[in-house]
Amino acid sequence: MKKIEAIVRPERVTAVKEALEKLGYPGMTLTEVKGHGKQKGLVQQWRGSQYRIEFLPKVKIELVVENGDSVEPIIQAIVQQARTGEAGDGKIFVWPIEEVVRIRTGERGTSAV
Repeated sequence: MKKIEAIVRPERVTAVKEALEKLGYPGMTLTEVKGHGKQKGLVQQWRGSQYRIEFLPKVKIELVVENGDSVEPIIQAIVQQARTGEAGDGKIFVWPIEEVVRIRTGERGTSAV
């Protein structure tokens, strides 16, 4: 099993969610997060004064898939829908999952996904 975490712009979440649902992956977790990468935030002006927004709002999308063959189509769908071509489009991380347990029933492994 693999866990896919994608950190994307908030305005791209709906498009990413719809693309994942079309691939057959409707189950996911969304978390509002803040952070910055190499660009270190933004400098804005308001009423003649400059101020820095160090941590920008993002959304983290998390999903667990049963087999590794599903990972690449999911990555491609996220990249196609989340990419704007500007700095701050986000990142995708793929993690191995050792075990999954459904709390309600105690099921383990792929049947718990």
